[in-house]
Amino acid sequence: MENKTYQIIAKDLDFYYGEKQVLHKIGLGIQKCKVTAFIGPSGCGKTTFLRCLNRLNDLIKTSRHSGDVLIDDKNIFDNDVDVVALRKRVGMVFQKSNPFPKSIFDNVAYGPRVNGVTRRRELEKIVEQSLHQAALWEEVKDRLGDSALGLSGGQQQRLCIARTLAVDPEIILMDEPASALDPISTAKIEDLIAELKKSYTIVIVTHNMQQAARVSDFTAFFLLGKLIEMDETNKIFTNPAQKTTEDYITGRFG
Repeated sequence: MENKTYQIIAKDLDFYYGEKQVLHKIGLGIQKCKVTAFIGPSGCGKTTFLRCLNRLNDLIKTSRHSGDVLIDDKNIFDNDVDVVALRKRVGMVFQKSNPFPKSIFDNVAYGPRVNGVTRRRELEKIVEQSLHQAALWEEVKDRLGDSALGLSGGQQQRLCIARTLAVDPEIILMDEPASALDPISTAKIEDLIAELKKSYTIVIVTHNMQQAARVSDFTAFFLLGKLIEMDETNKIFTNPAQKTTEDYITGRFG
């Protein structure tokens, strides 16, 4: 599949929490091995849509949807879809880093172990590779047995990225991955995103429009549960098609 093809396609996606409709007829395509950013004010639906892409919203009992989300031409809401396998393919990095109260090694090895990897040498290889990919190996290689909770906030977030990478996903969803971090740690996460997109499709929700402009190839602007506009990031930030988009980007609201 060439980079210009869509790996993820949403078609007429409506989403509800109970009686409250939070997404309205969302339709968009996300390209393979590119970074797509979702921007918009708080409560506009961007995180809800992100969580649709690996069916995390299924965990909320009152949630329901209509419409389709296709990943590699397969509707992820079909009855025969293995949700556990889907979440392995479509990893998630959350706003607040959430390392397990285990060692650094055991955090990264957790997913592979759940998936049946038991040989120590194989686990060591996966852990080292994942920490390298997350740009953390050099900082932690001499203390893999230490508690992950002793790492700094930025290191914990990169550890969570390594934990996601360890189960070999194709797509990585990131929900405000740097919002709780200092500028230096944020820059490391952004550099990491630029490196990871060589191998993974990345979708990021961010409140930080400068961050969206720096890291993404495409930007989608959400407002009140609707997709207002999606285009190449440079065009969204310099010459948006919709006045509402321009008003948001220039700070007139939001």
